[in-house]
Amino acid sequence: KEVLRGTPVKEGHVNYMLMYDMLTGIRVSVSRCNAKPMRDIMPEDFEAAHKIAFDVTGNEMAPTSRYDFKFKDYAPWIFRLIRGCFKVDPSEYLISLTGKYVLSELGSPGKSGSFFYFSQDFRFIIKTIHFSEHKFIRRVLKDYYEHVKSNPDTLLSRIFGLHRVKLPGNKKIHFVVMGNVFPPNKDIHETYDLKGSTVGRLTPEEKVKKSAGTVLKDLNWVNRERKLFLGPIKREALVSQMEKDVAFLARMNIMDYSLLIGIHDLVKGNSDNLRDSVLSVIEPSPQDLSKHQNTNVLRRSTMKSSLQVSKRIIAIDVDSIKHGPGSAKLPEEIPPERRFCTFYKEFGGGFVSTNELNEPLRDLYYVGIIDIFTEYNAAKKTEHFFKAIINDRHKISAVQPAEYAERFLAFMKAAI
Repeated sequence: KEVLRGTPVKEGHVNYMLMYDMLTGIRVSVSRCNAKPMRDIMPEDFEAAHKIAFDVTGNEMAPTSRYDFKFKDYAPWIFRLIRGCFKVDPSEYLISLTGKYVLSELGSPGKSGSFFYFSQDFRFIIKTIHFSEHKFIRRVLKDYYEHVKSNPDTLLSRIFGLHRVKLPGNKKIHFVVMGNVFPPNKDIHETYDLKGSTVGRLTPEEKVKKSAGTVLKDLNWVNRERKLFLGPIKREALVSQMEKDVAFLARMNIMDYSLLIGIHDLVKGNSDNLRDSVLSVIEPSPQDLSKHQNTNVLRRSTMKSSLQVSKRIIAIDVDSIKHGPGSAKLPEEIPPERRFCTFYKEFGGGFVSTNELNEPLRDLYYVGIIDIFTEYNAAKKTEHFFKAIINDRHKISAVQPAEYAERFLAFMKAAI
């Protein structure tokens, strides 16, 4: 599909309002939590849900807002500590997400119907989630917190916030803020989403030829005889952490997760200019801002999206209304918090391939375990039953967590 950029979105466009509400809620709620002095965790912190009502006139509890909406911040103290576990600077977190109110919107390539919104520097991702997933995250939050606290090098998705926006008409949208596995400063030449399943896990090669950034799957990996080239030291580190993470997921009754792999060819570098094609950042011009106080811009282009979905760049630069346009560009440096994780701290913010002598090779890997909050519930059991009628029940994606974990690890170990 084409990458969409360049068509103005009038004030009142559903995404304009949604983005404004999300980012305003994050800015106010996270700032308040960060302003409080550090203290010990209390049991009720995991169940906390703080409500903020915003309106156009403002009130004693919230500043003036362009729209009337309600925002709910879940377990704010716990997520403050989780961000601390991953060395995310509190001020940089807010600047990245809300400093310029610039986001890139991506429709989900999966079946969930979720949408993804990237921060202006592509450091963080906002993902909308279903209410069932929201409830499950809250249920396992204490275990998730204990796991990431004990595993600073975890490959699991890094969840930095859990929120809800209530729009006019009583529409509720739940979403999470998480870290981006891929960096903005490197082209990703190949992307794989691996589950360890082989049923329905093939991206047609004709699609791959049309778009170099197409997300590939398990059978593509096998058919291409792909491997992660890691010497004994790095292989042991990766496998060991993967085993710990997968054991946690199985214990939480979680399945259907994937190992996301991005491969950057150090010889090619950024010569293909993929980064600037799919990671554009814009800000409003003075002309855009002169007619209306509230302005947002949607740019269109015909470049291919690396995730095979429509991409819209939405810019809501509040500061520019008073101070004129700034200059937005993608960062050349890796986010500082990546330097504290074994798998993200090397050259380019990734994990450099090595040979059997642990000498560096030409590929740079970006890896992470994603989609980690799918519970093996009644719906998944039903899916397993019907898919098992026409397929090998051990090779379909929907299998019980212990079997999923064992199969996942076996596939990944063979892939290294």
